[in-house]
Amino acid sequence: MRIGELAAAVGVSTRAVRHYHQLGLLPEPERLGNGYRDYRLRHAVVLARIRRLTELGLGLTEVRDVLADEAGKDLVEVLTELDEDLARQETAIRERRARLRALLETEGGLTAEGPVSPALAALFRDTAHLSDSPMAAKDREMLALIETAAPPEERERLMGLLGAMVGAPGGAERARAVYASLDALAEARPDDPRVEETARALAACVPAELVAEGAGAAPDDSFLRAFYADFPPAQAEVIRRMLRMVAEGRRP
Repeated sequence: MRIGELAAAVGVSTRAVRHYHQLGLLPEPERLGNGYRDYRLRHAVVLARIRRLTELGLGLTEVRDVLADEAGKDLVEVLTELDEDLARQETAIRERRARLRALLETEGGLTAEGPVSPALAALFRDTAHLSDSPMAAKDREMLALIETAAPPEERERLMGLLGAMVGAPGGAERARAVYASLDALAEARPDDPRVEETARALAACVPAELVAEGAGAAPDDSFLRAFYADFPPAQAEVIRRMLRMVAEGRRP
């Protein structure tokens, strides 16, 4: 048989046959006087086995190991490992689908910052009335970032604190007022008198548990530098002062 005839008989491409030769999976046949390969039945048998093994999901390195063992003793071990790996993948896929269903069934649908957890999506819905505030939009992006990076237990704690803050009596109104003050500082200088007033108002809204001890006192922190650089100077100064006030317990 010529290579095209062999490939057609087994249902693979001639390119695959040549690749298997290069990897040493398929023995090279003898060549005819004109230089063409002369494939025999044994080549078709080996090639068919390679196809069956790869269709089961074995990698070519694993196929080589199986083919190298003439007695086939390693095949059960290799297929058992493959079955266990597929079971892990199946479990992971079920978990991913469950998360997707939860996102798709979230009341009010996905947000612009999504996908986010149901808890954060609920918080975004509760603050939807602030959607016209540029500063509120930045906050939503930052919360989505924090939720992605934080460990599960920290995410749960954070969402609980923020939910309680917004859900407290007058919480939504205080948030609207603070965001309005921050938005008004978009073009202001850091020494604007409104900076201190806004920082105090923001500190009065933020639970102390949300602010790590010593927050705002690490100028060499690259994340903080990038964080502050994303805000106009006066707004960044408000956040610096607020962090210091909360961390130091300086409540208005």
